[in-house]
Amino acid sequence: MKHKSIIVAEGFPFIILSLLFTGFAAFFGVVWLTILLAALTIFIVAFFRNPERHFQDAEKLVLCPADGKVIKIEEVDAPDATAGRFKKISIFMNVFNVHVNRAPHGGTIGKIFYHPGKFMSANLDKASAENERNEVLIRTKDGRAILVVQIAGLIARRIVCWTREGETVAKGERFGMIRFGSRVEVFLPADSRVVVRLNDKVRAGQTPLGYLS
Repeated sequence: MKHKSIIVAEGFPFIILSLLFTGFAAFFGVVWLTILLAALTIFIVAFFRNPERHFQDAEKLVLCPADGKVIKIEEVDAPDATAGRFKKISIFMNVFNVHVNRAPHGGTIGKIFYHPGKFMSANLDKASAENERNEVLIRTKDGRAILVVQIAGLIARRIVCWTREGETVAKGERFGMIRFGSRVEVFLPADSRVVVRLNDKVRAGQTPLGYLS
């Protein structure tokens, strides 16, 4: 479960198809269409980019799992994968963000719950409960529960999860992605200290999200 290539494998079918269409347009001399398809190819390559990320670790540090913008911070009851009160941080990813998701903390994958659902715009509050989503529960070495939820959006129609129940993940390790604009939520134990603020721009595997108690 390394997925360290500069372009994630899931992107190659889209890139190859776009290149083929661009080549056909160029072969038949349709200049405007060639330019348009070439620009689309560049966009697709950029969307599936998978850059390396580095961070200064601390034992109780929790990292952001996604690139994007913090759109909500609240205390809530946990969803299906676990129980209790949690601090939920919602991150909206637009189509220009890196869409590879990373583990906010190291541990063992306790449960994975996939929920089919709608495809409303991911920046809406009701998208958390009604959209297609995938809940990944991470258990830290001391038994703390951290939940990461991948949520599909209006354009995003494919949630990819590379990990399995029982596997171990390292902090900052790539564990999945969501195609073409979406939302990721992190549930931290209620006594955690959150250090991001509303409207902060964050980067997966690099920006500190908070600290466990």
